[in-house]
Amino acid sequence: MFPPIPRLEDYDISPEHGFLPSEIPLEVLPDHYYAPWETVIRNLQGLILSRRLHGVVDKLPVLSTDYLLTEAEWRRAYSILAIISHAYIWGGDTPCDTVPPPISIPFTSTCNHFELPTVATYAGLTLWNWRPLFSNEPIDNLENLSTLFTLTGSLDESWFYLVSVAIEARAAPIIPLMLEAVAAARRNDSITVTECLRAFAERLDELGGLLQRMYENCDAHVFYHRIRPFLAGSKNMADAGLPNGVIFDDGTGTQPYVQYSGGSNAQSSVIQFFDIILGVEHRPTGQSAPDGNGNAANGSENAAGVDAVQSPTHNFITEMRRYMPGPHRRFLEAVASVANIREFVSRRKKRDGALTTAFDACLAMLRAFRDKHIQMVSRYIIVKSRESRSHSRSMSPRQQAPRVNLAGADDDEQQRRRLRGTGGTALIPFLKQARDETGEPAIDAWARRLLTNGPADASVGARLTKVGEHASGEMEIVGLAGTWSVDDSEGGICHW
Repeated sequence: MFPPIPRLEDYDISPEHGFLPSEIPLEVLPDHYYAPWETVIRNLQGLILSRRLHGVVDKLPVLSTDYLLTEAEWRRAYSILAIISHAYIWGGDTPCDTVPPPISIPFTSTCNHFELPTVATYAGLTLWNWRPLFSNEPIDNLENLSTLFTLTGSLDESWFYLVSVAIEARAAPIIPLMLEAVAAARRNDSITVTECLRAFAERLDELGGLLQRMYENCDAHVFYHRIRPFLAGSKNMADAGLPNGVIFDDGTGTQPYVQYSGGSNAQSSVIQFFDIILGVEHRPTGQSAPDGNGNAANGSENAAGVDAVQSPTHNFITEMRRYMPGPHRRFLEAVASVANIREFVSRRKKRDGALTTAFDACLAMLRAFRDKHIQMVSRYIIVKSRESRSHSRSMSPRQQAPRVNLAGADDDEQQRRRLRGTGGTALIPFLKQARDETGEPAIDAWARRLLTNGPADASVGARLTKVGEHASGEMEIVGLAGTWSVDDSEGGICHW
C-alpha cells in the first residue's frame, strides 16, 4: 500500500502561491495594542542611523502575543520582531549579544508558533515580506511587487528579497504539477509524467531568468557592505564579534547563548522540493559520491591545499529545514516518502526515450540554475571581499573604521579562514558540490556524462560547460579587482 500523496492544504501551501501565503501579507497589525512594534518598524532606519534603536527598544513594553488572532497576524508579528532583533544585534558599532525582553519574549512566542528558531529566517524576510502594487496583477511579476520591511531602507535590499518572492511565485505551479506526476507514475501513465517533466523543465528555465534579474537593482557593493551584515545569524560569527552567539533575555537571567544560521535561500522549501521530487541527494560538504562498492570517500585537500571537510557530521541542506515553518518542513518529509519519478524513469529508460529526455532536461535546468547562483555569489561576495581586503591593507590604522561585522572582520584572519555566507557556513564548496550532485540522478548514460563535473577527454565525451569555470573547479572572474580565480576556501551570499 502506497503512502497517500500529501494534500497541499494540510501543510499551509497554496496551489496558486506555493509556499507564499495564499492571502496578501498584512501591512499593519489591526489591534492597536501592537502600535509600539509598528512604530519601531516604521521608523527603523531612522532609529539605526540616529543610534537611538537600543534606547527605544529597551523602553518598549513587553507585549503579549495573545491578541494575535489570525495566521496573517502571527506572520507579520514574527517578521517585525525578527527584523528588529537583527537591527538590535547588528545595528551598532559593535554587535550586541543580548536581545532585551520587550523583543525576545514575544519573538520567542512567535517562533514557537511557527516552529522556528529565534532568528530572521527566509520565511520572515521573503515569504511573508511582500505586497502587490496592484491586486489584479500576478505576483510572479517583479514589476508588481514591493516589500513591507527592510533593514536599510534601500531599493537594493527590497530587490534582493523580491527576486526570491517572484521565484517562489513562478515556481508555485510546479508543486501540484509534480504531485500529479507522482500519481501518474503510480498509474504507469508515462505520457502524463513526461508532460509534467517537460513543463517543469520549462518553468525551471524561467526561474533562472528571474534569478539573473538580481543584477538590475541590487548593487554588489551595497549588498556586501550594507545589507549582508544585518542578515547574519549568530552561528560561526566569532570573527564578526559574537564568539558565543546571542542571548534572548526573558528577564530571568537564566537564558543560555544560542547560535543559529542567518536567513538563507537554502531555507527555501520550493528549491528543496525540486531536489526531492527529482531524486537529487545531497551529501555533507566534502563527502564525494559513493564508489562502486557503495563507500563514500572524503576529499583530503581542497584546491588551496587546505584540509577539506573531514568526517562531516551533517548535511547543510537538511539542517536548513529546521529554519522552515513546521508545516512546510513536514510537507518535504511527506514528499520524500512518495517521490517515485526517478525510479519510474529508470525502469522505463530503455523503452521510453521521451520520458528519459524530459527527466534529464529537468536536472540540466536545475543544474544551470545553480550555476547562475554560483556566478552571483562570486560577484556579490568574492569580488567585494577581495576589494575590501585590498582597500583595508592600503589604509593606515587611524583611517580604518572601528565597526566590526561580516563586511569588515579582521582581514588577516579572513585570509586564514573561510568567508561565510549569511547562513554561517563556507559556501563555495557547498554550492559547487550541490550543483554537481544535481546531475547525478541523470538516467541516460550520455546525459550523465554531460552533467558530470570534471575534465573532458576522448573516452568520456562532452561535458556541460560552465561559464568561466575551469576543469579544476576554479571559476575565473573578471571584475573591478581584475582577473582571478575562486578557490574552494571562499564562501558566499545566501545559498540555494
